[in-house]
Amino acid sequence: MTRRFLTSEDVRREQSGEIVVDETTLVTPQALETAREAGVRIRTASGEWSEPEPDRGPDAERAMHALPHLPEPEDNPSLSSSAIVTAVGKNRGGVLAEITAAIAGIGGNVHDVSQKVVEGYFHMILTVELPPEGSFDQLKSCLECLGNPDDFAVRVMNERVFRFMHRV
Repeated sequence: MTRRFLTSEDVRREQSGEIVVDETTLVTPQALETAREAGVRIRTASGEWSEPEPDRGPDAERAMHALPHLPEPEDNPSLSSSAIVTAVGKNRGGVLAEITAAIAGIGGNVHDVSQKVVEGYFHMILTVELPPEGSFDQLKSCLECLGNPDDFAVRVMNERVFRFMHRV
């Protein structure tokens, strides 16, 4: 099957034990995990699928020299302990409490919250600092399982990714 992305939903729908994708197909981490758990093999016409080299765009080299005040993430360890959490969904009592309780449960600290409710739907953005022994992956798995498609959805992004996405 030729497609640009392969998601966990695509893997769940697959009836056979194998999915054949194009060499340039992006397979989400959730799809890889779902495939591993379900015993589904993801491959290309020439063999096992492997993650393609990222395309950093035509201006990547120039940007590295023109933006020295914005170091690459590995040069700034303070960014690896922060996360941006977004939540979107139908408004109801206790959503903020549910999310912040989960953050507190792993020892995280909320630095900033921005929330807006429009016609019964909310959008919330939180900046979270992880404890030194904390794990970004733990925060992500803990928060992204909250809510459901009929209620609300939570997404967690490492602050360094967020910052570098918005630096231009």
